Amino acid sequence: MSPRFISVSGPLEGTAFNLTDAEVAIGRDRGNYLSIDDPSVSRRHCLIKADEGRFTLSDLGSYNGTRVNGIPIKERVLEHGDMVSIGDSLFLFLLHDEAPTTTGERDVQLDDGETEQPTVLLRIEDALYLQPEKLLAALPATARLARDLNALLRISIALSSITKLAALQVQLIESVFEVLPAQRGAILLKDRNADGFQVFARHRNPNPGQPVIVSRTIVNRVIGQRVSVMLRDAATSQFASEPDSLRAAQTRSLLCVPLVVFDNTLGAVYVDTADAEVAFDENHLQLLTAIAAIASIAIENARRVEWLEEENERLRAAMTIDHNMVGEGASMLAVQSIVAKVAPTDSTVLILGESGTGKEMAARAIHTNSRRRNRAFVAINCAVLSETLLESELFGHEKGAFTGAIAQKKGKFEIADGGTLFLDEIGELAPGLQSKLLRVLQELEFERIGSTRPIKVDVRLIAATNRDPDEAIKSGSLRQDLYYRLNVVQITMPPLRERKEDIDLLASFFAVRFGEKCKRRIKGITPEARACLMSYDWPGNVRELENAIEHAAVLGATEFILPDDLPEAVVEAIPNPGGHASNYHDAVTAAKKQIILQTFEQSGGNHNEAARLLGINPNNLHRLIRNLDLRSSLKE
Repeated sequence: MSPRFISVSGPLEGTAFNLTDAEVAIGRDRGNYLSIDDPSVSRRHCLIKADEGRFTLSDLGSYNGTRVNGIPIKERVLEHGDMVSIGDSLFLFLLHDEAPTTTGERDVQLDDGETEQPTVLLRIEDALYLQPEKLLAALPATARLARDLNALLRISIALSSITKLAALQVQLIESVFEVLPAQRGAILLKDRNADGFQVFARHRNPNPGQPVIVSRTIVNRVIGQRVSVMLRDAATSQFASEPDSLRAAQTRSLLCVPLVVFDNTLGAVYVDTADAEVAFDENHLQLLTAIAAIASIAIENARRVEWLEEENERLRAAMTIDHNMVGEGASMLAVQSIVAKVAPTDSTVLILGESGTGKEMAARAIHTNSRRRNRAFVAINCAVLSETLLESELFGHEKGAFTGAIAQKKGKFEIADGGTLFLDEIGELAPGLQSKLLRVLQELEFERIGSTRPIKVDVRLIAATNRDPDEAIKSGSLRQDLYYRLNVVQITMPPLRERKEDIDLLASFFAVRFGEKCKRRIKGITPEARACLMSYDWPGNVRELENAIEHAAVLGATEFILPDDLPEAVVEAIPNPGGHASNYHDAVTAAKKQIILQTFEQSGGNHNEAARLLGINPNNLHRLIRNLDLRSSLKE
């Protein structure tokens, strides 16, 4: 027999082509030796070249590619029995004739000695569809074989395009229902952290309230021994007297095959039927075993992708907190660690810290890294509004609720629905508003002013205060029950004077930001200016440092921030003994001291007169005297 190309499926199904020419062109164009009327086939798709009994298949840059035994190729020498996929067509390559044989006992292990066995066990290594050369030697190219191979190809393509495990399991069960007469199906995956299974089950026809019952005895044997099991007739099989589950499910016939990848058993696929007219056969067992082998790789890949995504989210939560939270010192790293842990939850957070330490920034970081990140973040300072106005801001009001209420207004709670509400300076809330806030936190509902209709909200609350909560509770300005309701997780923002190791980093960060804002190129901060920054106590914390760098960016005239560019209060701070202030700065400080002492002598020690002669505010003169340490000199 001359070499042949047999169409197993597609537009040319059932047609055989003799490969007698030196070159056989295949494609959609009518000029090809083998023309396939299929839009998924390119005009010139591939070429078969004959050379001294060797047949080489080459892809001609086709749009959808050419596959041999399911593997995409550019060029490959064909072997007897290769399955070639071209578009939606499947071809069988035959070099010579072989007498077909049928499936024998060397491929299927029977459970007992009966002629027509009710139970069949199939080892993975004996699965014909996983060994093309063995398959073609064992089975003729019948219509059923063509249908099964086509089904495997379609299932392989469908499963390989899905990365989500849930969607993959749905597709796998639906694919099995398409090719097997099963009424019920289940996918059982071994739990990586426990001894049980993660089970996904489905009826062919939706049957709510009726669970899919799976025989644990059979599943354990399939996974433990890594064999496929078929029960033609569950009532007469060796398992009939063992599990009650088969009787409860009225199982007539079933198949159960292992999911194995890289010598690791992931779980099993289990299908059955209660239809007395249906009995699975060995071809069904072979097909499901092959489907499971294809699905195993897809399942393992999907689980790895999901694990990587979860790990990525965990690492992002742990490391990628809001970029504005600048700081590498131990105290700030501790804050960032707490933010990372609390952000994914919906727990209420209380942030403590002095003014200017970045309490709102921490609140925004929590929101940004939470599941509410795509909803509103609403902030309100409780210290800047009167009790009446604050109540209206928080809860809203109806038209005509009070004088000036000319229209209905939504409050911050409604605006923040689904998102996060940040209440700054919570310790300044009036007692009446504290009671209302406590009720909202407990009931998750409120009424607008002038209305009796309750409004339900889903809001995460983050509160902040610069006061000591214990002192506020003792003084009666903060309700103890509200404090306990707010203080689920507490974060304390450290003052800048306690994390001076972050001053350089913060200053550089602000210099870049304000350089861009002021359209000024700032290359850096001089060592003398940094010495001034490090020697100052920063009573206004990070906010004051930010303002100081913005002041320098606006007033500076060079590419570097100099001491003279910084605010007076910062420059006049006494440097540390080990500081490296320049001779110029020392001279300026000495000159300032001399001028102030001379002016006091001229004014006869009168503070206000000295301030007038210097042309500065008396308060500024007080600050200069303190910063320059002149009090003892003036007393003398």
